[in-house]
Amino acid sequence: MPRVRTERTSPRDETLIPLFGRLVSGDQSALSELYDKTSRFVYGLALRVLQDPADAEEVTLDVFTQAWRQASRYDSSRGEPLTWLLTLAHSRAIDRLRSRGSTTRREQGLDETFDLKSESPDPESLSASAQRARLVKRALSELSIEQREVIELAYFEGLSHAEIAERTGQPLGTAKSRIRLAMGKLREALAPLAAEGVA
Repeated sequence: MPRVRTERTSPRDETLIPLFGRLVSGDQSALSELYDKTSRFVYGLALRVLQDPADAEEVTLDVFTQAWRQASRYDSSRGEPLTWLLTLAHSRAIDRLRSRGSTTRREQGLDETFDLKSESPDPESLSASAQRARLVKRALSELSIEQREVIELAYFEGLSHAEIAERTGQPLGTAKSRIRLAMGKLREALAPLAAEGVA
């Protein structure tokens, strides 16, 4: 994986490592805290690789679903928590990029692709991906306009809580409350993904 430069505002490892212990014990609030502290970096890396916001959002969701299911695999002696998440994000983004290339080749004429080995995902994978996308879109649509705005600023534009407060003209406490309420609704709406063991 290429070396990723994290900003000075990246979360400190001592605040992240305990979250993995809580994840292993099934503490959903730990997943929310981990997402709050690190998702902007995961999304930012995915966006740099894919150059497509929708694909980057999907990769970000996949990474935190995998972190929830496989937190016990994290080994602090082998790397920092944020590095582990970014490694997952990079791997997922590259897989999606390859899949996108396969789709482009499928859309070429038959004569041009006759000798190419198909790398396209099977129909079951495509259906599962479409279902995840529908769940995410539905979950976002159920948020209030104000909650959706702060979520988009936080996770799709990578703004901090203070920057969101400044952008929206709201007190910092109000911005934080809206993000916290929105995250709670999203966790509830996306619970089927975790329950089905989507990785």
